[in-house]
Amino acid sequence: MAESLGVFDILLDFIENEAGYMVLMEENFRRHIVNNPYPGRGLVVGRSSNDRTWLLIYWIMGRSEHSRNRRFVAENDVLRTEAVDPGLVEDPSLIIYEPMVERCGIYVVTNGDQTATISEFLKQSKTFDEALATREREPDPPNYTPRISGMLDLRRDLPEITLNILKANIFDPEHTDGTTFRPTPPPPGAGVCLTTYMGDGQPLPSYRGDPLPLPCEGAPEDVLSSYWNALDPDNRVSLAVKQIDPLTQTSALLIKNKHGDA
Repeated sequence: MAESLGVFDILLDFIENEAGYMVLMEENFRRHIVNNPYPGRGLVVGRSSNDRTWLLIYWIMGRSEHSRNRRFVAENDVLRTEAVDPGLVEDPSLIIYEPMVERCGIYVVTNGDQTATISEFLKQSKTFDEALATREREPDPPNYTPRISGMLDLRRDLPEITLNILKANIFDPEHTDGTTFRPTPPPPGAGVCLTTYMGDGQPLPSYRGDPLPLPCEGAPEDVLSSYWNALDPDNRVSLAVKQIDPLTQTSALLIKNKHGDA
């Protein structure tokens, strides 16, 4: 007969498991964010380690003058991008959009104008998956940048997270492969992440694999500072953290722009 675990044994097992995933998150953060010159755009859905606050994190990076000519602007609960110098904009279709919106307990974060598609489908009582089934990877050969999207649903007692990536088919980039992930909500101090790229390159290598567990340590202001300082200083452009109170379902946006506030 198996020996039953005492309270001390259960506590020790919990501490060891927690230490294990904390080490994994820190390794992921160091490898994919700190030591990576170009993970591209990225999103994280997670929880603050300080309290019950949920967090949506989103950042943009750029290598060209066109991509770097952007900043974040908050308008109530909506995050949008805008050109720092409108005269330098060549094609606004892939750089001007609303990365974060919310609707009736649902919080959406994406790296493109698929935010509007998801929002419109939700208004029609359709689903996240149905919305993204109508979209493709970005039309920017040879990179064919993936579209990454996340949704946090706080309408029920148990929160739900859904992530999706749309990227070019490896055999024929004219076709798009879509993958949806439904990770278990992380514990306080942790989040799940998708980025557009694995790193720098010509062409840029699309993200591959499951969502990465990453840390969300400290208050929202600490999280914003931690991710901003981790991103490559030459390529980082803007970063935003939305903090969400699950009890009141109220939110607030924190923004950091390389080129200053609007």
